[in-house]
Amino acid sequence: MRTSGFSNRERKKPMSEMNVVPYIDVMLVLLIIFMVTAPMLTQGVRVDLPQTTADTIQADKEAQSIIVSVDANGAYFLEVGDRGGDPMGLRELGEQVGKLLAERPQNEVLVRGDRNVDYGTVVTLMAVLQSSGATSIGLITEDPGT
Repeated sequence: MRTSGFSNRERKKPMSEMNVVPYIDVMLVLLIIFMVTAPMLTQGVRVDLPQTTADTIQADKEAQSIIVSVDANGAYFLEVGDRGGDPMGLRELGEQVGKLLAERPQNEVLVRGDRNVDYGTVVTLMAVLQSSGATSIGLITEDPGT
């Protein structure tokens, strides 16, 4: 006599594997959310810096100043003492400053950056000056009242 339904031999064994498909779906949705929101988190915050006047730096009489200028077009100029120079590349500028600092390590290194030059250009210049041997780098500014 046959009964309706399955006999003991025909019963399927319980599945012992975990179904991870829903977890993968949730993970992919979270990944997409993080990919969309991450660029928004890394953008800068608008900051209005205060305008102040700075005291003038008293130059050392024995040390000669090395002034490196960056114009609005991103061209670099090297001024030593009273002599100015022609525009030069960043690598050549680093080599020249390195030679000058090797001869006279007490020389001051000052950076004069145009107001309209990109901030990254000035930071790159300062990194090159530091790798050339400049231990202290000053910035030349103008009084906002002039």
